[in-house]
Parts: sequence; structure tokens; C-alpha cells
Amino acid sequence: QPWEQEAPYDMGGIITRRRYGGDIQGMLDELAYIKSLGVNAIYLNPVFWAPSLHKYDAIMYHHIDPHFGPDPEGDKAIIATEDPLDPRTWKWTSADRLMLEFIKACHQRHIRVIFDGVFNHMGIRSFAFQDVLKNQQNSPYKDWFTIYSWDTDTSAFSYQGWFGVPDLPEIREDEQGIVNGPKSYIYNCTSRWMMPNGNVANGIDGWRLDVAFCVDHAFWKDWRMLVKAINPDAYLTAEVVDKIEVVSPYLEGDEFDAVMNYGFGVVSSEFFINRDRQISVSEFDKRLRELRNAFPADITYVQQNLFDSHDTQRFTSYIVNHDVAYFRDWGDYFNKTRANNPAYDERKPTAEEYRIQKLMALFQFTYVGAPMVYYGDEVGMWGANDPDCRKPMVWDDLAYNDEVYNADGSTRTPDKVSPNMEMHDWYANIARLRGAYKVFSLGSFETLLTDDETGVYVYRRRLEGEPDAVVILNNSEQDQQVDISQWLKGTVYNPMKKVEQYFPSKDPMVTVPYKSGLVLMSYTK
Repeated sequence: QPWEQEAPYDMGGIITRRRYGGDIQGMLDELAYIKSLGVNAIYLNPVFWAPSLHKYDAIMYHHIDPHFGPDPEGDKAIIATEDPLDPRTWKWTSADRLMLEFIKACHQRHIRVIFDGVFNHMGIRSFAFQDVLKNQQNSPYKDWFTIYSWDTDTSAFSYQGWFGVPDLPEIREDEQGIVNGPKSYIYNCTSRWMMPNGNVANGIDGWRLDVAFCVDHAFWKDWRMLVKAINPDAYLTAEVVDKIEVVSPYLEGDEFDAVMNYGFGVVSSEFFINRDRQISVSEFDKRLRELRNAFPADITYVQQNLFDSHDTQRFTSYIVNHDVAYFRDWGDYFNKTRANNPAYDERKPTAEEYRIQKLMALFQFTYVGAPMVYYGDEVGMWGANDPDCRKPMVWDDLAYNDEVYNADGSTRTPDKVSPNMEMHDWYANIARLRGAYKVFSLGSFETLLTDDETGVYVYRRRLEGEPDAVVILNNSEQDQQVDISQWLKGTVYNPMKKVEQYFPSKDPMVTVPYKSGLVLMSYTK
């Protein structure tokens, strides 16, 4: 674009300033697509008004970004008439109303909606911080932030930013967590979106809390009581990327219902993706058991199990770059998986690499916990860490140019860009499987086989009133024969192929192709 040619930025800087016009209406238009994937909950990255592409630099929490609605300028005019400190003056903009329509449409399809709550910090352009900049110690928001020095004849204005980032001034805390001014504002915004116009049925169904580890436990305990008083069934999941002992205090029943389960992603990548550091089947099973046993069952079964997110490389690209960096080494992983790393390969995954994705997805959807799919994974999207992991969704009714540019502006062998419909169908089928049988979401978990020599992992899911589900994963490079006689006998149903098969005791072997899995179901005799 002309503005890009004239801009004083490198390729990365240009990409983060691009806008592609995605909006709430677009989400409404594609709800049928989302539902066709078996989705029963949507977690939205920040939707509140903010200037950046990521929107973790909120201007305010009580309005949806006007640019996501049909009348941005009209919405801004409405907002200008309000007093941010007085909820009685808050109105519903066109973007707000469209979001409420989206929530209603989701509920009609039995899909719940989760908002991203970014309460540790606001943006430098937030209404509160702008007032502090303008009025300094006379601002009604002067106690909202940690100010090191005011703008005077003898000192320059300085303040605390999140991890030192000046664009993200941190909200001030005391021994009770977030201080009263911003706490009251956050509470009012929480109520606004959970029970718009006093109606809980029309509100959101939960929150994902950004950098929850940066906010004192005392605040989360109080805030949880507010949320659960409004809607006892609301789902609260926290971003806490750390060891079990660090995560545990957030999951004691008085703060969060779950976390974004990066631990699940770490262990899974070490088994399915890494080669230099690949763990054995038995070690994989051991680490999964440690994660399951670390928390009560009511938490383990609702953990947000993920392989990637907006803060990581696409996991298809992790499969390509299997040992460039390791998920367990979070800081190193975050930086080395950016496209500006010369050792990083930005290309499209091969068919063999997509095969590994399908195997991992099958595991994710048949394991304990709630599988979270980052948009576009289901059609094989690839990309390095931020911003490459945040490309626009690839749709089947649009034509795309070949992808030829690297992060530094250099070119590479062109990659065709189009949705991988074989992958889409795979995700739709495994989601349909999970939705059809409660054994996968509620059933017990039992390890049946860990064969380090063949790379075969077998487990059973069991729930009273449902058929047993035996899942066989072959993580090796060769087809494997597996004897199922000790777990399943007689007529066995293959739900993925929708066929029944009889296994007489004299021939109880099944063949599981390399880097693939098999689900077999049978009622306990």
C-alpha cells in the first residue's frame, strides 16, 4: 500500500499497523461456520475500545471498540457525552448493541461467550491516564496509577508501566489488590457486560483474565464473588503461564475455575513435536498424570487445553520448527519463534507435518479438559509468533495471493494460501465425536498402554451409561499392530469411520498407521 511504502517502519512495524476490517457483523455472518465445527464456547480477545491491533491497551472497558460496529464516528460522539465514573450516564453505542446481538445469536445456538478482561493495566490513551497527563495531581484519576514523579519545574512525569512498557500504565494496587477507584470502575463494567440492562440471560458467560499473575490474589477473590453472584455458572479462566506450584493458588476454588492450560501444550509438544528433546510415551503419560492430579477434578475437567494462542507461534509452525525453541522455556520460546529469527522457517507445513497436527488434535479432543482451538488452526493456518500468528482468517470464498515475503521483507519460495478443507473436516469430525459422547468431556481417564519401543499410547475414557472409548495413538514413524483383546471384545464401533467391526479373540489386532490415531468404542460387558 502507498502508506506502507512511505512509512518509517520495518515489515514487522507495518504489519502491526494494518487493519483488515474485521468486525462484529463478520462474526455474526460466520456463526453457522463456527457452529458447524461443534463449538460451544467462543473466547474473544479484547473487544473493548483500544487503538492497537491486539487491544490489550484499553481506552475503556465499558464500550466495545466503535470500529467493530457499523457507526464508529456516531459511537464516539455518544461516548463523548458520558462521565466514565458515573455508570448512570453510560449509553449503548451501535457497536455495543451489535455485540449484544452477537451474544444473543450465540446463546440461541447454545454457544457461550467469554470476554478477555485486561484489568492489570490500561492503555496510555485511556480516558483515565489521559486525564492524569493533562491535570496531573488535580486529576480525579491521580490515584489510579503508580506515579513516580509529577510534571513540575524540577521533575519530569514518570510512572509504572507493565513490565516497563510505557504504553501500558499499570493500575495501582495496595494490600487489597487493585485500589478502590479503578476497582469500582472494573466492577461496574463487569456488571454491565454480564447483565446488560439487568438481564443475565443477555450477558456474557465468562471471562479470560489477562496476566492474572500480575494482580494480587485479594482482588481476584473479591471479584470472583461479584461474578458468581451475578451468574453462578460463569466461567473464569486465568492466564498464568508457570509451574504447577505457581498456578495452584489461583485454582483453590476462591479465584478461578481454570487456567489457560499451557502446561498441557508444553507436555504435548515435548511428545508430539520436539525431536532433540522428545520424551517417551511413559514420560508423556507421567507428566499428564501430574497435571491431572495437581488440581481437583472439577478444575481438571474444565482446564483450557491449548496448543497455541495469540501469544505463540501457530502450532503447525511449531511442527515445522520443531527444535528452534521449546515451549517449556517460555521467555526463550516467545522470542526465538518470531519470524525475525534467521533460524526460523516461515514456510507452509507439508502434508506429513499436517499429519502430526491431526494426531495432536485427536488427542486434544479425546483427553480430559476443554479443548481450545485458536481460530484458523482448523484450516491449517501457519505463522510465527506475534504478529504472524494473528493473520486474518483464511476463508474459502476469497482468493489469496501467494505468501512470498519473510519478516525482513526478503522473499522465499511462494506458498499457496487457501483453507485446508481436509483439516477442517477432521476438526469438525472430532468435535462432533466429542459432542456426541459425554464420555470424552466427563468420563474417567485410565492409561492402558505406554509402549516406549513402538511409540504407542493407549487410554480409556469411561462414563456410566456411555460406551467405553479406547483411544490408540501411534506417535512413531511406522505403522503399528496393537492387540486390543484385553480392552475390547466382540463388536466394536469406530465412530470416526462410522463402522462396526467384530474382533474374535483369535484375531484381536488392529493396525494403526504412523503418526495417527484410532478411537474404538464398546459397551462394557
